[in-house]
Amino acid sequence: MKRIVALFLSVLMLAVMGVSLNACTKTEEGLRKITLNEVTRSVFYAPLYVAASRGFFEAEGLEIEIVTGGGSDASMTALLAGEADFALMGPETGVYVINEGKTEHPVIIGQLTKRDGSYLLGRSPDADFKWESLNGKSVIGGRVGGMPYMTLMYVLNKHGLTPGKDVEVINNIQFNLMGGAFESGTGDYVTLFEPTASKFQDNGKGYIVANVGLESGEVPYTTFMTAPETVKKEPELVMKFIRAIVKAQKWVASASDNEIAQAMQPYFPDTDIPTLESVAKSYRETDSWMKTPVMTEDAFNRLLDIMDFNGELKARVDFSELVDNSFAEKALKEVGK
Repeated sequence: MKRIVALFLSVLMLAVMGVSLNACTKTEEGLRKITLNEVTRSVFYAPLYVAASRGFFEAEGLEIEIVTGGGSDASMTALLAGEADFALMGPETGVYVINEGKTEHPVIIGQLTKRDGSYLLGRSPDADFKWESLNGKSVIGGRVGGMPYMTLMYVLNKHGLTPGKDVEVINNIQFNLMGGAFESGTGDYVTLFEPTASKFQDNGKGYIVANVGLESGEVPYTTFMTAPETVKKEPELVMKFIRAIVKAQKWVASASDNEIAQAMQPYFPDTDIPTLESVAKSYRETDSWMKTPVMTEDAFNRLLDIMDFNGELKARVDFSELVDNSFAEKALKEVGK
């Protein structure tokens, strides 16, 4: 969290000094080129890739470039610095910025996923795995203050395990380096997203033993954010973006697992269709994807509860201060539920 705040202040200084923070350009085809910074590349974000590959952004006059940040702090920094028009990351990042007293903070304009999308992998198969068996073990669990880490801590507590006493939670490894660290011998277990988790299992580098999201319950896990200036000065751009997402969510809800896999594959060239189909099936069965971008206040309060449990909430944030559902609600009326 401190790193996010420090980066926020650095970017704010650049803005005050008059540095241009405009990431939008026009393509030769007349499309508005926009950049979205995602926290990581994962099948968990399937509706986003569907919106791009199925032409839903193009139909709105947009050409999207998706850049992988490698962590919520990096994605937030890209958004604040004007290197991205939109960002896909955990909503907790926005809460941290507001808690530092910043009035001009990014706004959540839509929700993509509604539970933790990570899987717990061990070093050997365990069909009878129980969370209590982590007693005396070590788990690579992400960085302190991030949703993967906080959700894991919440689940461990749910099963009567006290981190630092019953189980060691390794929290000093960067999000996109967790798999490599586990492969190199660090930790008895690791939490990974798809398709990395399935690739590890297929290659015998680790074995999926549990789904973290099913244990943690519903929470607004991944959201789309944009700068307040974009909302004020370019509301139509925000509408076009959200309409594309609504169309993609609607398409995913009725498409087959194979169709979703085919639509995603341009963003996962090193992953075969059967693997993508399998993980799409898994995320659908665990009801991980939102069917609309509208976030509920109940879900937001559950997020705050998890943050509070982890000691990462300086003060509760009002729902309307961070979340703007108006674009998503209007897009739903235009596209049809």
